[in-house]
Amino acid sequence: MQRQIFTGEHDAFRDTVRTFLSKEVLPHYEQWEKDGIVSREAWLAAGRQGLLGLAVPEEYGGGGNADFRYSAVLAEEFTRAGAPGLALGLHNDIIGPYLTGVGTEEQKRRWLPGFCTGETITAIAMTEPGAGSDLQGIRTTAEDRGDHWLLNGSKTFISNGILADLVVVVAKTTPEGGAKGLSLIVVERGAEGFEQGRNLDKIGQKAQDTAELFFDDVRVPKENLLGERDGAFLHLMTNLAQERMGIAVAAIAGAEHLLEITTRYVKERDAFGRPLSKLQHIRFEIAEMATECAVTRTFVDRCVVDHSDGVLDAVHASMAKWWATELQKRVADRCLQLHGGYGYMAEFPVARAFLDGRIQTIYGGTTEIMKEIIGRSILA
Repeated sequence: MQRQIFTGEHDAFRDTVRTFLSKEVLPHYEQWEKDGIVSREAWLAAGRQGLLGLAVPEEYGGGGNADFRYSAVLAEEFTRAGAPGLALGLHNDIIGPYLTGVGTEEQKRRWLPGFCTGETITAIAMTEPGAGSDLQGIRTTAEDRGDHWLLNGSKTFISNGILADLVVVVAKTTPEGGAKGLSLIVVERGAEGFEQGRNLDKIGQKAQDTAELFFDDVRVPKENLLGERDGAFLHLMTNLAQERMGIAVAAIAGAEHLLEITTRYVKERDAFGRPLSKLQHIRFEIAEMATECAVTRTFVDRCVVDHSDGVLDAVHASMAKWWATELQKRVADRCLQLHGGYGYMAEFPVARAFLDGRIQTIYGGTTEIMKEIIGRSILA
């Protein structure tokens, strides 16, 4: 089924992304995985290529184009390349909208130019050791001390946590306010009392630095409040649909790519004197996965268009996120099985995709949270 959501400009951008991957990412990726972190030079190269700040207004150094389909192209190509470590989607599509959407003019001029060149790498710190999807469980506090905020607490599982120069921290500013007493406080690298802890050892996405962060009486300037005081919940809810769509786009692209790899493999691999593809069971497995991918692709593409047009709601974004990521997980497992022993070897793309993709049903809101959002909307 031919896709119809992209124009010639999107296709040209896809070529640019593929060239960038082949020159600036793939030759170094194995070393990045060993190091557990991406080179800062890769971020600078992404900035030079115009891959950062796609939706940031041109006056701040960005691309000035809010069409989400360009972000979708980035997500698809990085997923197919097996290179999730360079977290451009996190930077562009999750953190960027906070800076451009609720940042003051002074904040935009201070932070966005470096954001677009790759000199300023960003992270968002929500999750804590005792609080994940439940924002009411956040214990990090930011106390108003008149001319500054006094920040105390810790965060964990923070993507870009080691490299980050700018961290958007979700903290309690009104302790008795629950989820509605949270604010976004921006902490800059080098702030006294701010410690970037260990680079966490994950089962997949080895090149993507994921850290613990600690805040011990960090004095944060009052002008580093991002958005309204106690407004974090609303700000977060406004941008979650885009985060979940980015994950969904990567998920279906990952499933399709695994299906392509496995289809080639079963045609070439012999068993009992003939190609695996001649066995009915194998053909049925491929047929089922191809059908599931085709149906999911149609829905996700429709959501991408709706989001680009500004009409996608949180419910449909949640549907796309949980369905596409669960499909990716199933396809990865089935494709690994069809590769037999080779599928268990780390150097095979299917093995790496199996591990790298497992997080997809967890971050950005777990599958269970997505179903809760959908169920509440139907049964309210």
